[in-house]
Order: sequence, then structure tokens, then C-alpha cells
Amino acid sequence: MAKKGAIIGSGLGGLSAAIRLANSGYQIDVYESNSSAGGKANQFVLDGFRFDLGPSLLTMPFVIQNLFDDVNEKLEDYIELQKLDIICKYYYSDGTIINVYPDGEKTAIEIAKKTYDSRMSVTNYLKYCEKIYDLTSELFLFKDFSDPRTFLNFKALKTLLQIHRIDAFRSMHQANSSYFHDPKTIQLFDRYATYNGSNPYKAPATLNIIQHVEIGLGGFIPEGGIYSISKALHNLAIKKGVNFHFNSKVEKIISEKNSVNGIRVNENDLEYDFVVSNADVNKTYKDLLENEKLKSAVKYSKLTPSSSALVFYWGVKMDSSNLEIHNVLFAENYKKEFYQLFEEKRCPEDPTIYIYISSKYNKADAPDGYENWYVMINAPCIEGQNWDEEIEAAKINTLNKIKSILGIDLSNKIVTEKIVSPEEIEKLTGSEKGSLYGISSNSRNAAFSRQSNKSKELEHLYFCGGSAHPGGGIPLVILSGKIAAESIIKTEKLSADN
Repeated sequence: MAKKGAIIGSGLGGLSAAIRLANSGYQIDVYESNSSAGGKANQFVLDGFRFDLGPSLLTMPFVIQNLFDDVNEKLEDYIELQKLDIICKYYYSDGTIINVYPDGEKTAIEIAKKTYDSRMSVTNYLKYCEKIYDLTSELFLFKDFSDPRTFLNFKALKTLLQIHRIDAFRSMHQANSSYFHDPKTIQLFDRYATYNGSNPYKAPATLNIIQHVEIGLGGFIPEGGIYSISKALHNLAIKKGVNFHFNSKVEKIISEKNSVNGIRVNENDLEYDFVVSNADVNKTYKDLLENEKLKSAVKYSKLTPSSSALVFYWGVKMDSSNLEIHNVLFAENYKKEFYQLFEEKRCPEDPTIYIYISSKYNKADAPDGYENWYVMINAPCIEGQNWDEEIEAAKINTLNKIKSILGIDLSNKIVTEKIVSPEEIEKLTGSEKGSLYGISSNSRNAAFSRQSNKSKELEHLYFCGGSAHPGGGIPLVILSGKIAAESIIKTEKLSADN
């Protein structure tokens, strides 16, 4: 008889784990409190405008490709991916505009034209980023480094012998400042810390791996938006025999004598051989296990949460021909922005603004003559703020900055609006304090502090998703499901044999 597993949450991590486990012969039930799959990678439609709820850029598409290949399916039967010609267009307050391309040489030439830094300095920097990727990806992204077996091979030994080259002892800002002279270039590459909700002035320079992932490997947009990835994985999971239970909130993970044996849903206790939590790690410990005395729970509760976001979803009547799909308007004082986020715990007075307009590629995302503007600023996690006041001030600052830098007065062009604050993010996704990535990477050891995919204290309990190893972002979340599934296949098979 096939072993039965319950997966709590149908985010990309949970879907990834479900597909692999079902394909390997396990009977899998997915429980989702919302009415559709996708987690943060969901969508909504408002007055004829379609918006992706959260993630807006796909990198490392081979991670999705590998998932489909591993279960003998064709990715192109489910989803179509388009590589971006320009990954992002960066605007500075002095009028400088820098395009970043999915090509190191083109990006180097562009930065050399627009700043005081040379083409060679950018080329050397991107080689440095690539080296970090080469040294760390296999060990820290694709494997469970909490498993001693991960280190029992030549490549792992080679990485450990070159551990000094992953640049873990400088901050991202210190490393970037050592390569460049122009503050604009430094700010551009410092921004990548926000890809996992961290502060570039504190996060280890090892995170400069992200620049290679985006520029060296390319950025992509799917036909139908990021939500089409969730839809594709949901459909693939159904084909593999996964059972989905929507509008089904898991109330408790049932455990006895340090062993998990089921879940409680709608006041019904259901037995399972193993449980995978795709929910936020802190929420899992606090709300589902009701056991904050576990060592892992105590440790995790003390870690610094990642930043959150304040998102304005605006349907606008205009055609912004000068903008790209992805655009960033930089703050003048970047250090102050991160101080206000992480120390003062408030939305920045002069925020860096990210604008994602998917209708520039997916025309059906907005009516003719209109665009769907997903406008996001960095926000602190929930720490007792008055969010009505924060939103009011942030909206004024955001509109003023767009008018100042882009020359676009949106005040009379917005025809529909939805605002999502950290409080709404917590409600919608179950993220502790609205933090987008669980914990921040604002310390040297943060990457090693993430929840491992297999619980060290409770048998038959596993974790995946953005707050677990290896971290947030579409490819890493999908990898978290892969690592969790592989651990289950090894561990639960051994249990059956014994």
C-alpha cells in the first residue's frame, strides 16, 4: 500500500514536492486554505486588469525545466517562457537611466557609458559573481546541506577548500564598493539584497550570487504572467494524481513522542505517514505544532525577519512607451532607506520604487489603451505600525517620485486600485509579520540558519517554501520542494524497509 503524505499549502514549493512525490508512487493530499493554488505566486483580476500577486520575474528557468523532465513531461505543453531583452530599466534622480541586460558584456558597456566605472570593472565583477555561483550552487542551492551525505563528494570538498572565495566576511556593499567607484553602479548592485528581503549594508557578499543568476543566466516572463507557472504546476500535479483540498485550513499537525502522524482539518483528525509544511516556518511552529519549546522553534523565533512590501496595484489609462516591463526608480539615499526599514521599522520617506507592467508583454492583462501597474516599495515587517498612516504617506511619496523622475502624473490616470500592505500579506499568505522571505540574510550565518527541509526534532515532518532552505524566489522555492521530496523518498523508504 502506498505511503500517504499531507502537504500543507499549495505554493510553488508545495506543488514541486507534490509532483515529485506523486510521480514516485506516494499518495499525496494537498491542503490549501485559499481557493486556488499558487501561494504568493497567485493572481487577481480587478475591473478588467489582471495582476500577478507577488513574484514578477523568473530566473533559472532550468529549475522548472528539470522538474518537468524528471517526471517525463514536456514543459512546452504547459507553459511558454520568453527571455527578456532588457531585464530591468533603472532610473536615478539626476536623470541617469541604466538598462541591465541578460548579457554581461552588454550590461558592462551600458554601465561604462552611464557611469564613471569602466567596462572591465563590470566584467571582472560579474566573473566574481559567477565564481560564487559555481562554488555555492550545487552545495547550498540544489542540495540539503544539513545532510552529511551532501559533503561526501569531490565537488563539495573542492568548494570547502575554496570557502574563502564565496566572500562571506564582507557585506554586499563593502564588496561592491571594492569593485566600483561610481555610487550609481554600487547602488545598482546593492539592490540585489532586496531579492531576499535583506539589507546590503549587513548581508554577506555571498549574496552577490544573485547578480549572476539574473544577468548571467537571464530573466524571463511567462505567457500569461507569473501565475501561469502556478497554474502549470497545479495541472501537472493533478495529472500525476495529487489530490487538492481547497478552502481547507489545517488547524494542527498531530504529533506524539517526537513523531508526526497526521493533521487536523476542519476539526477532523487525519492520519498520514508524513507531513510537509509549505507554510511559513514560524507559523508552523507557533500555530500548527503548538510547541514553541522545540529547539528549532526557539532558534527561528529569534532570527531577524526579512523585509515586507507595500504594493499598489493600479490600472492606469495611458501607454508608457518609455518604460520596460520591469523598472526601478532609485532612492537618493540608499543607506537611509535601509535604516528606516530595518531600524526605524517604517516605510522609507524616499522609497526605491519597483514598477512591473506585465501588459507590455501579455496584452490581455489590461484593456486597450490601459496598463496594469504593479508598483512596489520595500516595507518593514509588522512591528506595531499604524498601517493606515504608513500607506497614506507612502502613496503620496510614491506618486510624487514617479512624477519627479518619470514626468508622469498618475493622479488623474489611475482608474482602479488595490493596495496590499504587510498586514494583508500576512493574511493572504500566512507569512509571519508579513515578511516576504521568512528570515533576512542580515548576518554572516543567516544562510545556515534557515529551516532545514527535514525536521531534526520531529520524525516524518518536512519543510519547503520561501522561509525554508534554500530560500525565497521562484527557482529556490521550487528547489526547496525538490529537496524535501528527495529527503522523503530516502527517509520514508528506509522506514518502510525497517
